[in-house]
Amino acid sequence: MSSRILRVLDPVPKHACAPALGLILLAGCAASSGVERRAPAVKAPAATDQPRRARAVTAEIQAGIERHIEVSSRANGGFFHLTFKGKTLRLKLVRVHIEYLASLGPRRNFACVDLVDTAGEVYDVDFFLSGPPNDMTVTQATVHKINGQPLYAWAQKKDRTWHRVAMDKASARLRGVIKGKDAFEFVYQVKLPKMTAPARIWLPIPVTDRFQTVEVKSIEAPGKRTMLQVPRHRNKVLMLDLTPRDSDRAIKMRFAVVRREKAAYEEPLPDKSVYLGPDALVPITDRIRRLARQAVTGKKTDLIRARALYDHVIDRMSYKKVGKNWGKGNALIACDSRSGNCSEYHAYFIAVSRAAGIPARFAVGAAIPSARNEGRIGGYHCWAEFYADGKWWPIDVSEGDKYSNLSSYYFGHHPANRIELSRGRDLVVKPGPTSGAISFLAYPMLEVDGRPVRIKPKFSFIRKKLP
Repeated sequence: MSSRILRVLDPVPKHACAPALGLILLAGCAASSGVERRAPAVKAPAATDQPRRARAVTAEIQAGIERHIEVSSRANGGFFHLTFKGKTLRLKLVRVHIEYLASLGPRRNFACVDLVDTAGEVYDVDFFLSGPPNDMTVTQATVHKINGQPLYAWAQKKDRTWHRVAMDKASARLRGVIKGKDAFEFVYQVKLPKMTAPARIWLPIPVTDRFQTVEVKSIEAPGKRTMLQVPRHRNKVLMLDLTPRDSDRAIKMRFAVVRREKAAYEEPLPDKSVYLGPDALVPITDRIRRLARQAVTGKKTDLIRARALYDHVIDRMSYKKVGKNWGKGNALIACDSRSGNCSEYHAYFIAVSRAAGIPARFAVGAAIPSARNEGRIGGYHCWAEFYADGKWWPIDVSEGDKYSNLSSYYFGHHPANRIELSRGRDLVVKPGPTSGAISFLAYPMLEVDGRPVRIKPKFSFIRKKLP
C-alpha cells in the first residue's frame, strides 16, 4: 500500500466504485492498481456564457472527462495513456458510466469510465476532477477493475472517511454479499421518449415467492393499464397503452422488498423437458454439445457435472462490455466471443447445462449494493439455477468470475441483497409485442407504432430495517 494519501472533504459518489455519502480517504491502491497523476487541465465545453457555478451537473462532468480523454488521445497517436503496474496502457474509450457521474462538492467531481486496450482487455478507471464546471482538471485516475474483476473494495471508517481495501482482505459484504435477510425499497423509473404514434410498453412487476416478499407501494404511470400474467414462469407484467400526448412523461414504480439469501431448495420437477429445450438465443447446437461433453467427461453425478460446467464458463469467459453484441443473452455469441455481461455468462451456462442433460433456467433483476444504504443502481443483473438431486441450485457465474474467492459461494447461493424482476426467456404475453416473445424482461419493452424503441430505466433503492 502506498503511503500517499489524498483526503477529499466532500461526499462520495453513490456507486460501487465509491459507495456512500460522507468523507473519503483515498489511500494509495494495492500494488496491482495504477494511478495517473498530474493530468493536464482540460476544459469542458460550456453551453452558454453564464457565470461559472461551483457545482457541476452530470452533463458537464461527462463532457469534462470525455474532453480529457480526447485531448490526451490526440496527443498520443489516438490512444489514451495510463500507467499501470509500471507499464503504459494504450487505451480507447468504450463508455462513460453516466449513472455514476457525481459532483462530490464545490469544484470536486467523479467519473467512472470503461476503456479497452489493444489486446481487448477492459479497464474500469475511476477519475477525480477538480475546478469549476467549465474548467475541470483531472487530478487522479485509478484502475479499479479489469474485465469486471475489482482490484479493491471500499470500507468506511468510524470518522466516516472511506478507504480502499485489497480484495483478499475484503469481507463478503464489501464484495457485494449480504447473507441472511435484507429489506429495501426498490424504485423503478422510466422517462418516455418523444412518440409520434400510438405505443405500448411492457414492464416487469416483481412478485412474492418463497425467497422474496414484494409489496407494491405505488405506480405512477400514464396511459391505460393492463396487468398481464405469464403462467409458465409465474411472472407479472404491466402493459400501458400510450398516445403521443404521453411523450416525455415519467413512469415511477416503488416496491417494498424483504428478501432472504437463497440456497439449494427442494421443488418437484414433473417435466424436465421444459428446462432442457432451447430458447431463441440459447440454442443447443452440435458445438455446444461438444463443449459440454468435454467439460463433464468422467464426472459421475449431475451436481459434479454442473460444477464442472460452472468452472468451464469461468475459465472460458471474461466480463467485458465492448461492442454492440453484449447484453443480449446470446449463448452462441458468448461461445464465440468468450466475453459479455451477466446475460452472456448465464445464457452460455444454461446452454451447456441443458446440452449435458441438466435442467437449467434464467432469472433477472437487480443486485442491491451492500456497502451503502441508498442511491442509484447501475442496471440489471441476471443469474441462473440448475436442477440436481431433487433441488434447484442457484448460481451466479459472472459474480463468481469477478470475485474468485467467492466462486464456491456463488455455486449454490444467491445473496439476500437482490430483487428478482422476472424469470425465464422468450416470454409470451397477451397482448404482446408485435416483434414477438420478449427475450427477457428487466428493462421496459416499448413499441411505437409497432416498432421497438430502446429505453433504459433508472433503478435506485433505500435500505430499510428488517421487519
